[in-house]
Amino acid sequence: MVATEMEKEEKTMTEHEKRELVRGRLKKEGIEFILAQFVDIHGGPKVKQVPVECFDDIVDDGAGFAGGAVWGVGQGPESHDLMARADVETFRQLPWKPNVAVVNCDLFVDKEPWPYCPRTNLKRMLDEFAKEGYAYNGGFEPEHFLVQRSEDGTIKPWDPLGIDTLAKPCYDFRGICQAMDYLQEIIRYGNQMGFEIYQSDHEDANGQYEVNFGWTDALHASDRLTLFRMMAGQIANRYGAVCTFMAKPFGNKTGSSAHLHFHVADAVSGKNLFPLGEGEQDLKGLGMSKVAIYFVGGLLKHVRAITAVSSPLINCYRRIQSGEFVYSSASGYTWTPSFASYGDNNRTQLYRGPDNKRFEDRSPSAMVNPYLLCAVQIAAGLDGIKNQIDPGDPICQENVWNLPHEERRKRGMILLPQNLFEAVEELEQDEVVKTALGPIADEYIRLKKAEWGEFMRHVTTWELKRYLTFL
Repeated sequence: MVATEMEKEEKTMTEHEKRELVRGRLKKEGIEFILAQFVDIHGGPKVKQVPVECFDDIVDDGAGFAGGAVWGVGQGPESHDLMARADVETFRQLPWKPNVAVVNCDLFVDKEPWPYCPRTNLKRMLDEFAKEGYAYNGGFEPEHFLVQRSEDGTIKPWDPLGIDTLAKPCYDFRGICQAMDYLQEIIRYGNQMGFEIYQSDHEDANGQYEVNFGWTDALHASDRLTLFRMMAGQIANRYGAVCTFMAKPFGNKTGSSAHLHFHVADAVSGKNLFPLGEGEQDLKGLGMSKVAIYFVGGLLKHVRAITAVSSPLINCYRRIQSGEFVYSSASGYTWTPSFASYGDNNRTQLYRGPDNKRFEDRSPSAMVNPYLLCAVQIAAGLDGIKNQIDPGDPICQENVWNLPHEERRKRGMILLPQNLFEAVEELEQDEVVKTALGPIADEYIRLKKAEWGEFMRHVTTWELKRYLTFL
């Protein structure tokens, strides 16, 4: 995790000094407008455009929103205004619109923090984690497609030169060449905004790309993912493409994830607590500490409920199907875990340990609300640490996808929920995960059940073809 010199400087400043530093920076950068931004329950960014002259207003009071017009914030048309109050440390100039800055906001109602705000809720969980002596750090790897809409309403991968046609296009030179300008723009702009992007590539499907962020605390990692998704969509438009983070836009291609690399650190010193300590017993042969092993034990215990958050939409479950499905993409693999396992540097499992300093969660959909995901992972992991939950034996150098079902069962590898309704039912029954969401939990469950009900009212073309004259 790397802190910039400015971030280090700001940590020693008073709130007034921080405000004046930002005010001076906005003036120097020629900022005329500010986007006061928060996210709804789905992780969708919501903004108001504010003249820079109203800087003090959005810092002190916030920009006002009608909560009943926003998904999942616990308000109706009769409710008092949501006030999106600026987090002073998060002002960033938009490199592609240089007279505009964006700032991450926390929601308030009647001058009190609003518990339905995903960012406020994550702050609450980070504070609870800190009281136990821990911090939660990580970095996302957002995958996404560039697509074009056809006149008949279908979509196809963005491929202006007609060269991105390989069955296994991952890392392909020609495939990435036509997207180099797009990728260079989002990397350049992302790093100007402090994302510490260190690599990008053509991913496993035609028209699919990935970038990798540097590490920071969970709150700012979530801010980065949110702003990245906002930025990528705007830059893609320049190239005649639609940027989509939809989990599975094509039935025969790999889906898109937001892999999360994470570790637990000491809340005071910032030291990574995942590597094995001096003289500490290596419980699982991974060179990892008890904190790491028990944390992932908690994640595995609660993973079926967590899946309702990490795969929040109906389409997400087209990524995480089991059986022969994992070999059903055009490239040969879906690269998506459907069973709960952990272990070494092995991409067939849910929690991959590339080294002894971190785990990678390979399950989250690219459509995930990162604030909610990090909140529930903190709660589940803390449950694991406090109760010393044993995750069982790690899977090392074995293809989880190829293990017989009975072998998986014997090793305690449970199947992840295979649809949104199943996952939401698991969430309803898991008090640890629900508590991590606070009052958002009931709102989330209600909305997801409504989404499932709406989906089930639709008859698909597949059903008509298969069943119309079945008998």
